[in-house]
Amino acid sequence: MWLFLAFLAIPIIEIALFIQVGGLIGLFPTLAIVVITAILGTWLVRSQGSQALRNLQSSFSELRDPTEPLAHGAMILIAGALLLTPGFFTDAVGFALLAPPVRIAVLRWARKNIKVTQFSMGQSASYSHSSHKRHDPRTNAGRGQGEIIEGDYEEISKTPKPTHPGSGWTKH
Repeated sequence: MWLFLAFLAIPIIEIALFIQVGGLIGLFPTLAIVVITAILGTWLVRSQGSQALRNLQSSFSELRDPTEPLAHGAMILIAGALLLTPGFFTDAVGFALLAPPVRIAVLRWARKNIKVTQFSMGQSASYSHSSHKRHDPRTNAGRGQGEIIEGDYEEISKTPKPTHPGSGWTKH
């Protein structure tokens, strides 16, 4: 329901602001402001996005929790989308998200109000295998505990035998 209200309210707010600003300063200055904010927003998103990417890479290389750099990067990405959307309200929200104090406040609010369950990828250290369970050899990768596969084999000679007489173009 919140998403529906946002998709309904934001265009109405933008139309109202375009009418008000256009009535005050005229059509062409209003369009110029929209284009200038898009250009300025793109430049700011690009510079802050590259900084956020460096922070994320640094957190990975130092084995720190990447949650905060990822959140900042996501907010910068959302700010970029809002700044490229024509309108005064979306530009105001986009520019606000480019301000680090606003992003920090949003991150604090999100940490307080959003519950995240933790998960991990890879193998668990407490893996056990009992004989009545179906064995998956992929779960023991790298542990030296592979599945034994019985089978027959036939040794193939290294020299190929021709199946047809030579054509003169190949050696058999």
